Amino acid sequence: MSKKCKGYVKKRRREMKSWVEKQFKLSENGTNVKTEIFAGIATFVTMAYVLATVPNILGEAGFNKGGILTAMILLIIVTTVAMALYTNRPFALAPGLGSVSIVAGMVANEGIPADIAAGIIFLSGVLFILVSFLGLREAVVRVIPKSLKFAVSAGVGLFIALIGAKGCGLIVANEAKNVLGFGDLKSPQVILAVIGFLIILILKTRNVPGYIILSILITTIIGIPMGITKMPQQIFALPSGIGDIFLQINIWGALKIAYVPFLIALFIPDFFSTFGTVLGVGAKAGYLDEDGNLPGIDKCFQVDAIATALGGLFCIPCLTTYLESSVGVESGGRTGLTTISTSVVFALTLFLAPIALMIPGAATAPALIYIGIGMLSSMKNIDYSDETECFPAFICIVFTIFANNIANGICAALPVYLILKLISGKRKELSPALYVIVAVCVFYFYSIIR
Repeated sequence: MSKKCKGYVKKRRREMKSWVEKQFKLSENGTNVKTEIFAGIATFVTMAYVLATVPNILGEAGFNKGGILTAMILLIIVTTVAMALYTNRPFALAPGLGSVSIVAGMVANEGIPADIAAGIIFLSGVLFILVSFLGLREAVVRVIPKSLKFAVSAGVGLFIALIGAKGCGLIVANEAKNVLGFGDLKSPQVILAVIGFLIILILKTRNVPGYIILSILITTIIGIPMGITKMPQQIFALPSGIGDIFLQINIWGALKIAYVPFLIALFIPDFFSTFGTVLGVGAKAGYLDEDGNLPGIDKCFQVDAIATALGGLFCIPCLTTYLESSVGVESGGRTGLTTISTSVVFALTLFLAPIALMIPGAATAPALIYIGIGMLSSMKNIDYSDETECFPAFICIVFTIFANNIANGICAALPVYLILKLISGKRKELSPALYVIVAVCVFYFYSIIR
């Protein structure tokens, strides 16, 4: 290479480095390009299960699995990059599995046409856009009591840990006793998960950089001779077309009164789940101020809202900020560059999906359990001397787990908080807006009962 070419390359590198620093403020956030890239890969690895679960769930309801997979990957890339560039936060987006299950049930069980289901998703996104750009979502966050914000973070942590424990078979539903309990502790999946957890503890104790992603990769390799990690039959796979799902939407038909309960069932859980995830992961990253608020949370909500509406055009249910973003944060990710890296890897899966799908749940479960446990530290900020603060916080945490949904935990805690403050004569501590939010929570439970 000539001196002139070398000089040109060096100049371009300096310009790129300068742009990356200016865009993502790496020095200000105490991170670097290498750390952000590895953190982004770690986020992808723990999110990769959506490549199999979402198309399978919707496929069983009659949707084209191949088209759903392609559309979902494209939406993950576009919305996650938008979140990275607009907010500079390491938050990745993907379809919420709760919403995916609701939509699948609407089509398969309720007999709602797929185009109307897409219309309902789109309308929930429009509602998100209205409340987000009008500042109502941020206003709601500021009205939520500080103790509950810390409880949300802890509840999210336990929820993440439960996802990991269920994903590897360590915890299962005991139908006979109607409780959660240990699975088969002798199963190869559980044994591999325990090995993976020990690897995480060893690497973390030794302060090994990138210990999360390393533990996942090592555990995946150990799973090969154990018969858990399945080697792909092919490496490359061309993406399917999306013509049969793109713009197959009936917005006018979705406006019927009969579909309002389904709209509420999508809107409210996603509203509070996003709130809980953003605060929980934000707390882990050290973003929250002394009042438990996340600066710039309105931008996160705006991207999330537009993502949901965009997903409706492909009949992809509510794209939301993913809990697995906490894995990237734990790996050192602090800026949007983390999820830019996540998006790049997702882009590769358009052609390399078989490789991504070979990572077993038993390899990612230990990371989720470890990170979830770490998020319980926010509970130290709760005032346990005041029952009107600590009891609603307890309700928020336990019902996040017992009701298997972040939104359920928040919606159960807020009415309890309001009632305790009223009967204890602390009416002055309540904001008028809190009464409105509690009314919405009550309506949400009413829609579930119906």
